[in-house]
Amino acid sequence: MSEQFTHLDKDGNPSMVDIGQKVVSKRTATAQSIVVLDDQIIAQMSNNELQSKKGPVFQTAILAGIMGSKRTSDLIPLCHPIGLDNCKVDIHMNDQNEVVITCTASIFSRTGVEMEALTGATVAALTIYDMCKAFSHNIIIKETRLLSKTGGKRDFKFA
Repeated sequence: MSEQFTHLDKDGNPSMVDIGQKVVSKRTATAQSIVVLDDQIIAQMSNNELQSKKGPVFQTAILAGIMGSKRTSDLIPLCHPIGLDNCKVDIHMNDQNEVVITCTASIFSRTGVEMEALTGATVAALTIYDMCKAFSHNIIIKETRLLSKTGGKRDFKFA
């Protein structure tokens, strides 16, 4: 059987996937966003945190990422509204002085949480941009991707 788009009905119209008959299982997903900051912004780093007039950048981005994950169905039209069991956002600098944001969401449900993890990582990245743009607009949100998911039809791990 070939794969098909799941959010289209038989007539090709947008449709929410009916999850009523799916089995409840533990679903987890981890997504990552990478933000590249210029040297002027990196110079503001102290004790693994950036301080701005708006407050601590990474701490605020963690909260924004969690809040974004919880509001995913308000942003993505065909996403099921779900109550997450857990959401964790981690932010650190890698060896290339890039900001690495990881968002992991989990739930016992009939539907997965990939979109919640992706939304959380993205909203955290956008928050970093917003809070750092006073220093410089030379900020790149380089990539956002799903790293892994478990539960449902099949598991996935980014190679």
